[in-house]
Amino acid sequence: MPKFVHLHTHSHYSLLDGLSKIDPLVERVKELGMDAMALTDHGVLYGAVEFYKKARREGIKPILGVEAYVAPRDRFSKEADERYYHLILLAENETGWKNLIQLVTKAHIEGFYYKPRVDRDLLRAHHEGLIALSACLGGEIDQALLAGRFEDAERIAAEHQDIFGKDNYFLEIQKHANIGECEKVYEEKKRLAKETGIPLVATQDSHYINKADAEYHDILLAVQTGNKLADDGRMTMKDDDFSITSPEEMAEKFADVPEAVANTAKIAERCSVVLELGGILLPEFPKPEGISRDAYLKQLVEERLPDRFPGKALTKAVRERLDYELDVIVKTGFADYFLIVQDLVNWAKDHGISVGPGRGSAAGSIVSYVLKITDLNPLEYGLLFERFLNPERIQMPDIDIDFADTRRDEVLAYAREKYGEDRVAQIITFGTMAARAAVRDAGRAMGLSYGLCDQIAKLIPLMSKLADALEHVPELKQMYQTNDDARKVLDAALHLEGVARHASVHACGTVIAKNPLVERVPLQFAPQDKQNVITQFEMHAIEDLGLLKIDLLGLKNLTIIQDAARLIRDMTGEQLDISKLPLDDPETFALLQRGDTTGVFQFESSGMRRYMKDLKPTELEDLIALVSLYRPGPMELIPSFIKRKHGEEEVTYLHPRLQPILSTTYGIGIYQEQMMQIARDLAGYTLPEADTLRKAIGKKIKSLLDEQKEKLTSGMIKSGVDPKIARQIWELFPPFARYGFNKSHAACYALIAYRTAYLKAHYPGEFTASVLNAESGDIERIAFLVSEARQAGIRILPPDVNASFTDFTPEGDGGKKIRFGLLAIKNVGGQIAAAIIEERAARGPFKDFNDFLARVQHKDLNKKSLEAMGKSGVFDSLGIDRNQMLANLDEITRFHGVIRRDNSASTVGSLFGAATPAVTMAVKLLPAPEATMAQKLSWEKELLGFYLSDHPLNGFADKFKAIKARPFSELRMQKSDQIIFRTAGLVSGIKNIVTKGGQPMLFVQLEDFSPKPMEVVVFNSVLERTKDVWHTGNVVVAEGKLSFRDGEAKMLCERAQVLAK
Repeated sequence: MPKFVHLHTHSHYSLLDGLSKIDPLVERVKELGMDAMALTDHGVLYGAVEFYKKARREGIKPILGVEAYVAPRDRFSKEADERYYHLILLAENETGWKNLIQLVTKAHIEGFYYKPRVDRDLLRAHHEGLIALSACLGGEIDQALLAGRFEDAERIAAEHQDIFGKDNYFLEIQKHANIGECEKVYEEKKRLAKETGIPLVATQDSHYINKADAEYHDILLAVQTGNKLADDGRMTMKDDDFSITSPEEMAEKFADVPEAVANTAKIAERCSVVLELGGILLPEFPKPEGISRDAYLKQLVEERLPDRFPGKALTKAVRERLDYELDVIVKTGFADYFLIVQDLVNWAKDHGISVGPGRGSAAGSIVSYVLKITDLNPLEYGLLFERFLNPERIQMPDIDIDFADTRRDEVLAYAREKYGEDRVAQIITFGTMAARAAVRDAGRAMGLSYGLCDQIAKLIPLMSKLADALEHVPELKQMYQTNDDARKVLDAALHLEGVARHASVHACGTVIAKNPLVERVPLQFAPQDKQNVITQFEMHAIEDLGLLKIDLLGLKNLTIIQDAARLIRDMTGEQLDISKLPLDDPETFALLQRGDTTGVFQFESSGMRRYMKDLKPTELEDLIALVSLYRPGPMELIPSFIKRKHGEEEVTYLHPRLQPILSTTYGIGIYQEQMMQIARDLAGYTLPEADTLRKAIGKKIKSLLDEQKEKLTSGMIKSGVDPKIARQIWELFPPFARYGFNKSHAACYALIAYRTAYLKAHYPGEFTASVLNAESGDIERIAFLVSEARQAGIRILPPDVNASFTDFTPEGDGGKKIRFGLLAIKNVGGQIAAAIIEERAARGPFKDFNDFLARVQHKDLNKKSLEAMGKSGVFDSLGIDRNQMLANLDEITRFHGVIRRDNSASTVGSLFGAATPAVTMAVKLLPAPEATMAQKLSWEKELLGFYLSDHPLNGFADKFKAIKARPFSELRMQKSDQIIFRTAGLVSGIKNIVTKGGQPMLFVQLEDFSPKPMEVVVFNSVLERTKDVWHTGNVVVAEGKLSFRDGEAKMLCERAQVLAK
């Protein structure tokens, strides 16, 4: 077999240009008998580490490279005449790899113009250790040859050779017979090689794996460009083969220049880059001089110990656990890790930023608790350190930290300031085509009807793989088998699914490095954000390189807690320390037992409310268990758990020694920590060994399971457990892979839930206002929360120019009144809201509408914001009718513009610059009919998301009860799609549809007292009988079955009649 190596290969990390995913790409190269390959994605190194690891596992030498973009002049020039040329760069050694990282980074940071571009200056500065190939038709030499400029091609080749060195520059040739330009360049490049002595190298420019993938790659290109396959002049590569070809095919293609094939193997032999993976490269925490990092960590622990364990609370058990953990931390070399994390957390707390009580397994560490990284005493809740840091399997600990989502960026800025802008960055992530999106994207590119593609996509369960859906969804399977278009789009989607579609910033991943990141990691700007530099390696690659990855998460509920504490202070003067709330508060548990959990973290869903009412929790352990159980799989254990708590089902144990481990969960194994404790107490495992057992079970590898089964059962038998019982206990373990949960994580989240419940129980107004503020951008959510608040006896006051602040704000009366915030009004921005409040604070309430217009000079007080505030009643207290204001809106806007110009002119030349508005004229308003209640309600619904002044159905409440109409909120909790339900409401919207068969049907939006409307589907057969019913403004009663497709309840109407017009 001839020796050939692919040196020009694209993966799906050439976004929407390459179709090949890394694993099957490398496997195909191995299958074809090659022992090396290069990855050269367009302008990026996204897949380098993933490719390197996979290639090494498969016995393939990985050659790390890039198809770079070269600016025609310099990287700083941004003229549109010639944007860039292509150039293949391959790392020959570690120096070349480092230079490749530098080049790719600077291309993105300094040279980005349509594409990330390098220039000749950069190539000269970072050429060492690189081998360059002249690239494809997009290369500078190819473009010169195509234009008939042979002498220019010679000059460019000589310049490239001068930059990279005689032995490190090759003329790349490709053989794509069906592309005329390629054939022309092929012959000219052979001539160029002959005249310059520069060696040739043969490449394929692979963009997909198999020849049969060509049609799917063509669809991918159409997705990239937004074209349809049938469009003329679109970008396509369908005219030739760009698959992974075999050495035999390449030898045959290039039979006239066999040396070009042989040179690929020679280049591959020269390329040898070893990435240092699996190590640990912690940054150094800036500690005081004269003390080691280990000693400093111990010093901090001793200093803070009395805060957590004052006086007699510092027991022997506490001291032993602390000493053990510190010993492990020192031996594993992770002192800096703890110092860095505690510094971030405590800096945030010192600056008034709400921090979560912990997340993940970190709460199992008493050192974390003492350093105030976490807020739960692990000894009190049976949390295990080894679940967090296993001394027998040294790998970076994982401490994820939750911060108030509105202030997380401040923590990131602090980290950058402390460790250096060049050493801290957020981590990239890649959005891949999920099954539904793949169907829609492929269908759009193929020119298929939206209706068909939407129908197919909706049949695919959310988060499901397409192959699984085809196997388990009968309707989808039938469409695939009977509809040609459906089969074609599904086949295409199967190839597109999982392909990277775009890059974005990871929601929380942050890397902190000891040295400048660019020494190990290529960087770029975040998409659409030239102020934020991010890594080009995703989080797994960052971890593989041994760099410190910390997840700094923004959690909305912490913002709610933070804002509630502020409002409590502002309203009552009370300084509430959220970390010191009593954890046995009767009012809090009474609220939870009632299921009054709107706004309560983790416990708001209808299912959780139902279980909360049944469980009637009395301690934090109950909440921890429910957080753990309320997931697919273990959810089936909840009814038994509840019955056992209330003595309605016997609590049994397979062995008496299980009782102390399982008693807090009434004999039911819920937590991974319980599995580890069973292995320790009954089978003699050390806790590090027990953690290894946990991981082995999670991997579900039969050989590992068989090994652990033998070790665990024999260990139990040796400790006196009956062999039959030992085997029965083992049978409890494999299901843990399905439903065992990390108790440390559950405990932290249960504590956040408890804290929000406490605030709601004791400070309902402040808490509800904080929840409303956190959701102010979501009108539908606001409507739901307002409805819930009203049911709880809290009155929502209308927005008012003299009373409203930016946010929702409690107004006296024991927290039973909340004033609507200006920012929650649709089309009212933050700047104009702030300007109104600032003016009111400086010079007092507005006397009338003219006073308002004269004093608020902000540019955002425009027609759009005035209309929104007028319609929603902001100016009602100033004596101007809403309808009159709308009728005169153009004149008001013109008048305000005149005032702004006059006031601007009146302050020109003023020594003090900020004169009181010198306006005495008044806007002349034409008379208009007073706004009706129906108009007001319609406007409030439009701009606030709900009816505030009244409700159009208030006169129908008794009638709805009399006819036994089920509220929408109740219907949404139903599970059956076979029962006929009756409901009633106001027709607020109608969408007319014509089916493929030419028959009319309706989608009707119906509103009742629930905060969210319900869609009623009226098929043609029903429409013929009920067409007079469906008019906007009618109050109707409808009967039908429910449909839960897309996860949203809809009524399929069978009967309907008008209650009132």
